[in-house]
Amino acid sequence: MTVTTNGIFEIVERGFTLEPDRVALTYGDRGWTWSQLRDRILRLAGALRAEGIGPEDRIGFLDKNHPACLETTFAASLLGAAHAVTNFRLAPAELAYVINDSGATLLIVGAGFADTVNNLRADLPAVKRVVVLGGDADEYEAFIANATPLKDRHEASPDDCFLQLYTSGTTGFPKGAMLTQRSMAAHNKGLLSAYGFDADTVNLVAMPLFHVGGTSWALGGMAAGGHTIVVREVVPAEILKTIAEQGVTHAFFVPAVIQMLLDQEGVVEATAGLKVIGYGGSPMPAPLMARTLATIETPMYSVYGMTEMSGVFCVLGPDDHRNPDRQHLHASAGRPLSDTIVRVVDPNTGVDVPVGTVGEFWVKSEQAMAGYWNKPDATAEAFVDGWLRTGDAGRVDDEGYLYLEDRVKDMVITGGENVYPAEVERVLVEHPDVAEVAVIGLPHEKWGETVHAVVVPSHPDHADAEALIKYTRERLAHYKCPTGVTFVDALPRNPTGKVLKRELRSTLG
Repeated sequence: MTVTTNGIFEIVERGFTLEPDRVALTYGDRGWTWSQLRDRILRLAGALRAEGIGPEDRIGFLDKNHPACLETTFAASLLGAAHAVTNFRLAPAELAYVINDSGATLLIVGAGFADTVNNLRADLPAVKRVVVLGGDADEYEAFIANATPLKDRHEASPDDCFLQLYTSGTTGFPKGAMLTQRSMAAHNKGLLSAYGFDADTVNLVAMPLFHVGGTSWALGGMAAGGHTIVVREVVPAEILKTIAEQGVTHAFFVPAVIQMLLDQEGVVEATAGLKVIGYGGSPMPAPLMARTLATIETPMYSVYGMTEMSGVFCVLGPDDHRNPDRQHLHASAGRPLSDTIVRVVDPNTGVDVPVGTVGEFWVKSEQAMAGYWNKPDATAEAFVDGWLRTGDAGRVDDEGYLYLEDRVKDMVITGGENVYPAEVERVLVEHPDVAEVAVIGLPHEKWGETVHAVVVPSHPDHADAEALIKYTRERLAHYKCPTGVTFVDALPRNPTGKVLKRELRSTLG
């Protein structure tokens, strides 16, 4: 993948050269042309340089969605530094861990999080300066306005890490995935091809920018020269209003947000002009899939991606969603993008398994991260001879479609048989008495482990363990079925919404 000396900033330079007065970015009632955006980024880079930020340094960012986050990503690239975006949903102790792990010496912090950071300052020894964004005294705008635009730009190398996004941390502390000029350029190329992004695209960025579903989606649309609309947070009625009034053509959501949108009045009319709805981040339950396809006509694209791959690397396109003779594909993660190779490997032996057999997905692509920041052991574990181990268990069919089964670490081994909890969860979630479910393995004297379901009932009176076990036995092999059910009010989740199965195992085991 060719990377120019401007790296990711070439996106902005190209927009400025071709159409300087065209609106590039919108946020609320504010908009910036390519010319204005370029000037702001160069000034921000100049201000950061004046603060001593240079190659391989980290700049921290903590706020809900805001254009300043994208501006900082571009500015970091111009300095040879990396932008470490922090998940604003983290608890204070978790925030301190991520900020300290990144080594950021300067933080750009939304006014709503300023008090939290001030209370943590004694625990952030590396942080020299905090720039408050928004609020009554908007230091960020003054930071830009008073700066001299950067003239001496860093010459970008393909291996430069310019963006550091943190993994969800479902099995431990989050790790900083180092995304490079090469990896993001490769991702943008795949995204433009898969979704038909072009200069006429109006791209809605509603997912958090600390996630690839936010930042990578935004960069892909900008790379095409399109108009990017950033919304601060998910308010379903406001999102539909924005889609309708701003003529949005492309949007990406997690399935939970799609469900919220479907619950709004006027969803059909508001989405009539959409050309693409991408969704991912978690599997879409079959009932929601059926409701979505029956309600809206927008072409649907299911994606399989991960932070370590700079975003999406598999796509299930709209034709596969709406083919009545191939509804089994609704459970598929799609097929790899053209420059990505996926193997299905026995995680214990490293040997490829036969078609249709479950193993671990190993991926080779220029989209792959450089590694985990300051974690050489974790990086060495993640890569095998240039192949990235996804940690995801699944299978591939004879047409090349991937099917995710579960996380390798969540696999239950009962009586020598491998059980992937996601398969059991897919059955249970279709029972009308089940609102949410997580399946785990619990220790068992005879079988080693036994399958156990943790269920949030759809109604407090609908908590019948025997009925649910019987339901699974009618649909699954006996050894895959739960031998016990625990009912809870809510499942424990991390700040990105993923279920923390380690907490369930710890509590129930």
